[in-house]
Parts: sequence; C-alpha cells; structure tokens
Amino acid sequence: QVRLVESGGGLVQAGDSLRLSCAASGRTPDRYAMGWFRQAPGKEREFVAAINLGASSANYADSVKGRFTFSRDNAKNTVYLQMNSLKPEDTAVYYCAAGFGTAPFSPQYWGQGTQVTVSS
Repeated sequence: QVRLVESGGGLVQAGDSLRLSCAASGRTPDRYAMGWFRQAPGKEREFVAAINLGASSANYADSVKGRFTFSRDNAKNTVYLQMNSLKPEDTAVYYCAAGFGTAPFSPQYWGQGTQVTVSS
C-alpha cells in the first residue's frame, strides 16, 4: 500500500503560479511512476501529467504542455507539479497518483486531492 498526501493548492489569479507537492509513504513508493490528474466540477477526472521512476521522462496533457512541469525527488519520496501561467480552466481538484507507465499512465493508488482555484 502506498499513501499519498497532496499539498500546495489554493486560490490564485489568472497568470499566477502554484506548486503542488505530493508526499508518498508506505510500501516502496520510489518504485512507482507518478501522475497528476484533475477533476473540475461536473466533469470527469482527467489526466494532467506523469513521470517515470528515474524522472527522465514525463508526459503531459496538451492542455498543460509548456505551462506545467512535473518533477520528483526520490530521496524525499515527493513529487512536484509546478504550474505556471494558470488559467481559470485549470480550476479543479488535483489528485496525485502512483502507478505504472507514463504514456499511458496506469494509476494504482490515489491521494485525497487538493483544490486549485484560478480566478479571472
């Protein structure tokens, strides 16, 4: 079992930046690829980004490519999602996941989510 705890969400204005963190604990979290998903009100959960074990490869949804950067620190069992040039349509609950692969990413464990709200 892998436990994931997200943090860093909040209320920002369009054009601002936020950095989300996800701390992993439990059974060998450093052996999993990691991913971020988001779910806006009334919409299905959607893939945002994934990163492989060694952080040498990352995959991004087209909607965030060039604005979001996914990184991981395996020594700290923590991953980060740097979100720049935020838009109101980025408003959602963001979920961290541990799983396999990057394209596609197959989630096995989920965090509880952190709210990101971008005002116009």
